[in-house]
Amino acid sequence: MNAHRTSRDVRIRKLTFAAVIAVLTVLGSASASAQRRSVPRSGPAGGWRVIGTTEAGFKADHDGILVQGPFNDFRRIKFKVTGAPLSLQRLVITYDSGVPSPIDVRHSIPEGGESRQIDLPGSGKRRIRRIDFWYDTKGFLKGKAHVTVFGMK
Repeated sequence: MNAHRTSRDVRIRKLTFAAVIAVLTVLGSASASAQRRSVPRSGPAGGWRVIGTTEAGFKADHDGILVQGPFNDFRRIKFKVTGAPLSLQRLVITYDSGVPSPIDVRHSIPEGGESRQIDLPGSGKRRIRRIDFWYDTKGFLKGKAHVTVFGMK
């Protein structure tokens, strides 16, 4: 009787483990879809270039763009929004050093409009590893907001 109970306990543990792995896999793929990878192109200093794009969904309130080098050094950024208006609440810029820099923005961007230019803290050029932004969407009947992040060297 004891051997039967032990094998049953082992089966339950294996099923529980499989269920936990399945849930973690689903959660991992959901969070990965909210992040886009981007590799900015080279260009002269003083000009705007695309850092990355994403689609702001109305079920989410946060998106992230992973920025890869070697041309990921910028001193200011801005956002362009198409498809629907967007209310940008805050940003967290994470640099190559791993240091995050939170920035309160609180800026409503109309459909087809741009945010103000946002100077990145610190001196000189900053190598950006990641841009996370939190938003409230407006005009959800129009569809999703397409967000393009630009950087200036």
